[in-house]
Amino acid sequence: MRFLSFAKGDTPSAKTSWGAITEEGIIDLGSRMHCDFKQALTSRRLEEAKLLAAELSPDTDVADIIYLPPVANPEKIACIGVNYANRNAEYNDGSEAPKFPSLFMRTPDSLVAHGDNLLRPPESRQLDYEGEIAVIIGKEGHRIAEEDAYDFIAGLTIMNEGTIRDWLRHSKFNVTQGKNFYHSGSIGPWMVTADEFSPEIFENMTVKTRVNGEERQNDTTANMMFPIKYQIAYMSQFYNFKPGDVIATGTPNGAGARFDPPIYLKPGDVVEVEVEGVGILSNEVIDEVV
Repeated sequence: MRFLSFAKGDTPSAKTSWGAITEEGIIDLGSRMHCDFKQALTSRRLEEAKLLAAELSPDTDVADIIYLPPVANPEKIACIGVNYANRNAEYNDGSEAPKFPSLFMRTPDSLVAHGDNLLRPPESRQLDYEGEIAVIIGKEGHRIAEEDAYDFIAGLTIMNEGTIRDWLRHSKFNVTQGKNFYHSGSIGPWMVTADEFSPEIFENMTVKTRVNGEERQNDTTANMMFPIKYQIAYMSQFYNFKPGDVIATGTPNGAGARFDPPIYLKPGDVVEVEVEGVGILSNEVIDEVV
């Protein structure tokens, strides 16, 4: 089932809720269950939500809502870097494949929802895209065994892990600055529940990125150096995962920085990230007004 968070009205400050999205429209569950989506995850009420949605007809047309990030204010947004084997080779630096994942964090307000605008900041003209599969954690877990990792997934969504390339190199040992510009990336449009995916699907899912309709990225999770279940197990050694936490699982090769010359995003560009079995996340780029 697909669950989304949304606002009714003309602005994101309008009444917010969450629900199930179907071919016919949106079933408002937040107003009936009296909680937001993160609270539903925390209190283990997703099965209740599925049963309730199955009994109801849509309340709202998709055209009448504004998409919000699926989970409001996740405690952790953990991002895995350089995780596809082809992308490691893309760096062409002669280095061996890494033994452990690279990891950095994002803040919630660095990401916008499906249909919202990505902001190119005045500090840089090197806004880049990174299409990724994002995992939403469904229950608390610490030191999770790899063979149990899939049991901790509430569902999957999509992320454009937008990056300001020249700000990745402002200091010697981290990339935090370039990964956290306000509204530089996006997430959504919804979460597809984990029961829609078998382990075999998790381990061979396709992610594609298009800019203005031109395909730039296309790869499968079968080429991940660190599969999703390993990522969860590895990070749970030091994190205590909570419901609503997000893991961005890495991007394939083909980001704009890897072209010669680089092709960075500019106002008017439309970025689409498509994940097999999840959907399409779409955003237009504008310049941030300061």
